[in-house]
Amino acid sequence: MTAMNQLAFACRANRFASILLAAFFLPSELRGEDDASHLLEVPAAVATSEAEMTPYTELLEHTEVTLEMVPIRGGTFVMGSPEDEADREEDEGPQREVNVSPFWMGKFEVTWDQYDAWGEQMDQLRRKMLSIPAGPRDLLVDGVSKPTEPYTDMSFGMGKGDYPAICMTQHAARTFCKWLSAKTGRYYRLPTEAEWEYACRAGTTTAYWFGDDPDELDDYAWYFDNSDDTYQEVGQKEPNPWGLHDMHGNVAEWVLDQYDENYYAAKDNNVDPLNIPKTLYPRVVRGGGWDDDPDMLRSAVREGSSDQWKDQDPQIPRSIWYHTDALGVGFRVVRPMVEPSQTEKAEKWDNTAPEQKDPEE
Repeated sequence: MTAMNQLAFACRANRFASILLAAFFLPSELRGEDDASHLLEVPAAVATSEAEMTPYTELLEHTEVTLEMVPIRGGTFVMGSPEDEADREEDEGPQREVNVSPFWMGKFEVTWDQYDAWGEQMDQLRRKMLSIPAGPRDLLVDGVSKPTEPYTDMSFGMGKGDYPAICMTQHAARTFCKWLSAKTGRYYRLPTEAEWEYACRAGTTTAYWFGDDPDELDDYAWYFDNSDDTYQEVGQKEPNPWGLHDMHGNVAEWVLDQYDENYYAAKDNNVDPLNIPKTLYPRVVRGGGWDDDPDMLRSAVREGSSDQWKDQDPQIPRSIWYHTDALGVGFRVVRPMVEPSQTEKAEKWDNTAPEQKDPEE
């Protein structure tokens, strides 16, 4: 056996050993065992009922980055906008009553610091630099896909750190949630359209959570008239009644759903509804961004993605990770109080098609 073959064999053996070790340390719901040792301990994150739900701060282990989560009680609300709402679009109705189960939601949009901990493998690099041995969660984290190198700075010079991450595809946002779930041992995902609107409205029925007058937006949102042609650091505007910042403006936010202008007509689907994606476009973003006019920031507004969001991408085929022209699109995460079963995840919450894969080198 040549030296090169010996090296290749050793690499494959090491990789196989890592896979076996990772399988041994899989979360209990995947192994069928009652074992919570994979959890990153955060006492405030534990709740067996709505009454026990409290805000908590998730630590992104091996970094100095945290992620703040806010409890959202379950309930029923009227989704969509009334026919007499100013600037209403047809896809915002017909209004329907929807029941939403309790969940936690990110207090802020996901920032570049948080996103880069995954995308640039900051946690792994720091672990290696400090010679920290890989633990059970680290082995799972190392197995989650990472985005390929972008062809340019995806912040487009507007700032990183505590600014909201932008220009990712829905696939990238979903994969960040998988990474976050592996990293913490708690199940994170994108919100549904229903969860997002329920949390944005925070018990209100007006065009915006603060009322109907767009002239008041400056106190609550970054948008075309006040953003100075760029996004802003998260959390500078007043939060809504449930403690969530930037639900209107700054960046529009990915949700799980396929966009369908007639989806609200299916009124029988009113308990934790989700329009499972079956095509790559269009998919839904909510809330409007720094480059939008006030009418696009209303609580009921629905916007579908487009392949034109990749117009600047010079790669062939175009990247599955980046929307180079979606400078006003980001996301925030949710965590359901009751974690669904693996079957429920596969059939509903994590279900999406077509499968996204990087081209083979």
